[in-house]
Amino acid sequence: MPTPLDHPYHVDGRGRTAGTPDADHVRDLIEQVLLTSPGERVMRPDFGSGVLALVFEPNSVQIAATTQMLAQAALQQYLSALIAVQSVEVEAQDASLVIDVRYTLLADGSSQAATVVAPGSAS
Repeated sequence: MPTPLDHPYHVDGRGRTAGTPDADHVRDLIEQVLLTSPGERVMRPDFGSGVLALVFEPNSVQIAATTQMLAQAALQQYLSALIAVQSVEVEAQDASLVIDVRYTLLADGSSQAATVVAPGSAS
């Protein structure tokens, strides 16, 4: 099986397209799902979580709960063949949303964690 491409795309020290281990590739996919807005991808208009639209909303318990629900639903919809989501925790820090995802890789059963920061406006 070929090595997955690293995200973001870059060239490695040998002058070739950089690859990444499977666990890092899944982490990259989680970031892509969470930071892509629906309608952003041409051939997959439903792909994404919609989390970035919530960054500019007032900080509240309701926004954190909505973000958590959107993130968990998107991860389960698009990555359920690769991971089992254990938990999603959201925290508003300044103008950013920090999303902590704990999951199990289905390929080997290992527990993993990923933190994705959805940037907001510069204050």
